[in-house]
Amino acid sequence: MRIAGITVPEDKRLEIGLTSIYGVGRPRAKQVLNSLGIDWGKRPKDLSAKEEASVRDVIEKFALEGELRREISSNIRRLKDIKSYRGSRHLKKLPARGQGTKTNSRTVRGNVRKTMTSGRRKLEKT
Repeated sequence: MRIAGITVPEDKRLEIGLTSIYGVGRPRAKQVLNSLGIDWGKRPKDLSAKEEASVRDVIEKFALEGELRREISSNIRRLKDIKSYRGSRHLKKLPARGQGTKTNSRTVRGNVRKTMTSGRRKLEKT
């Protein structure tokens, strides 16, 4: 089963398999399956051609894959262009949603601290 150029795994439950498409998470997968009256636990290989087509039609109405990625990157670019606070956080590769940076996000910032040692040097073997 292919949707938006992505092959949905045949051996996984539909609810999980649909999440392999960028832009479809568990809630959206459940919503689509509920609206069509298809059991979440059904496998893609067990779907009839009619059910498969209906799932494809409903899901392809949403922004998915490349289109969604472009939309998100254009939103971030717009924030950077208008020099908003969130845009400046994106430019500096820092958390943009209010998280602190003292303890978390250190690896992104390049401030990696090693764990404390006793301070004693190891004796060199001669």
